[in-house]
Amino acid sequence: MTEMASSQRPKRREFRNINAFTDLPSYRLPLAGVVSILHRVSGALMFLLMPFVIWMFDTSVSSDLSFERFKSAFNAGMLGLPGFLWKLVALALIWAFLHHFLAGLRHLWMDSSHEAVSKAFGRQSAAFTLAVSIGLTLVLGAKLFGAY
Repeated sequence: MTEMASSQRPKRREFRNINAFTDLPSYRLPLAGVVSILHRVSGALMFLLMPFVIWMFDTSVSSDLSFERFKSAFNAGMLGLPGFLWKLVALALIWAFLHHFLAGLRHLWMDSSHEAVSKAFGRQSAAFTLAVSIGLTLVLGAKLFGAY
């Protein structure tokens, strides 16, 4: 009788390690997962560029001469890099701040509200976070690059 019972047991699930090069490109991450990963990336980007932020703040408020040096770094360039690249770094910081702030508010809302924990809300709030952070980045980037 034990032989018969053991042969009728359901087969156990098999777990295997994934290969990052073959399995991950075919995996489709949900939008909420993309926003969550970008939240971490934006936080790391802000942390790594903190010396640049401190330099920007220091040179923009120290004196009139240092403010002119600050402006010329973005117009003519500095350290052998053109001003266009410095503006791109500033634009990356703008996106990182906006995305990290909005995604943080999204996470706080989900933590504080029990109704906000659903698949539909996760998808909608992730789409809103991405759309607003990218939209505001484009508007501020247009200002940074002199479109208006």
